[in-house]
Amino acid sequence: MANTPSNMLPLGTIAPDFNLLNTITDSQAGLTELKGSKGTVIAFICNHCPFVKHVNPELAKMAKIYQTKGIGFIAISSNDVINYPQDAPHLMKKTAQEEGYTFPYLYDETQAVAQAYDAACTPDFYVFDADLKLVYRGQFDDSRPGNGIHVTGNDLKNALDALIDNTPVNAHQKPSIGCNIKWKK
Repeated sequence: MANTPSNMLPLGTIAPDFNLLNTITDSQAGLTELKGSKGTVIAFICNHCPFVKHVNPELAKMAKIYQTKGIGFIAISSNDVINYPQDAPHLMKKTAQEEGYTFPYLYDETQAVAQAYDAACTPDFYVFDADLKLVYRGQFDDSRPGNGIHVTGNDLKNALDALIDNTPVNAHQKPSIGCNIKWKK
């Protein structure tokens, strides 16, 4: 397992637009149609990463709660599926069903979206406000596979609660740690 940290895109950055394959519906979907009325979480994830598998149940549960509060959730996989076939779109759809995702799971085949977001690892979390300005980027919480800390999602929850309550999001943010995005050669 590689321990790759987030690149920590500057706060205030406007979310780069995209239009990608939603592997759940087999149709194209874009940021404008998927964003939430109060904010949007964009999570770079993949099927095989143990760090993603570690947070998946809590991420799915969190999305169900916060989607009812106006927060959109979007998951994107940008991994090279030639060298990592377990991350292929048909298996992304299967993972989404097994994990109970209530949000789109998009496939970034060209890896251009991951590059635009300066994404580095899976999972890599970004929170944008209603105007698509970055207010949080970093870890889900302090839990990692094998470290004995319970998965809560508190870092992400605290950012979302501040956004919903219209209060400042804490600027002290820890990078996510996970597997590196599997870039094409």
